[in-house]
Amino acid sequence: MSEIHPQGPRISPARRRARWAGLYFALAALAGCRAPAPHATAPERAQAPPPVARPLEDGSYDWHALVVAPFGSVLKEIPLALHEVLLFRDQAHGAAAADDAECYAADAPAPRFVGRTPDEYLLCFKQDRLARIQASVRLTAAEAPEVFATACTVWLKNAARATTSAAVAAAGTDAGMQSADACKGLDGSVRFSAHLGEEAGPPTETPPSEPILSIILDSVPAP
Repeated sequence: MSEIHPQGPRISPARRRARWAGLYFALAALAGCRAPAPHATAPERAQAPPPVARPLEDGSYDWHALVVAPFGSVLKEIPLALHEVLLFRDQAHGAAAADDAECYAADAPAPRFVGRTPDEYLLCFKQDRLARIQASVRLTAAEAPEVFATACTVWLKNAARATTSAAVAAAGTDAGMQSADACKGLDGSVRFSAHLGEEAGPPTETPPSEPILSIILDSVPAP
């Protein structure tokens, strides 16, 4: 008769390790059966590029940037170093420009106008008071129509907000006019008149002309 150990038969360490190994592989196999079948990872969708930020409106398209001092200011109140210039005018500038005003140019670069530094920037005084401002810039033939149309739209929009119909009637001018090469109107107490023209170049230059955007700002006397 075999002797029975009070705590049951003794299992050798080697057999114990073998049992645990078998149990481990059995559980692993069972988990493999229950795991969901692998599937192909869907390719990432091509992300749309972020929208291009719209550029902020260029404040230099507003001619108010040219008014460095209120109309009616005396010469010493102008915050720019100026020197007097002699002007030889032709009929293209209009009768309003051909008067006895004394005009001055700035020694420093002029305020930017339609995104550029003006080629001409004059402050003109009547009876020692600022009465008119003139500025002009050269443009390329390709960009000139769009630049002029954009600028005129800004001017007329500002004028509509700042001017009443009574003020327009009192000034004896149109509320606003826009064409391919002209833009004028009344903005508060300032009459603006702009023109897109061409300046003849040297005989050997190609192309023979260059578009110029010019503007004249006149103060309108109070009624």
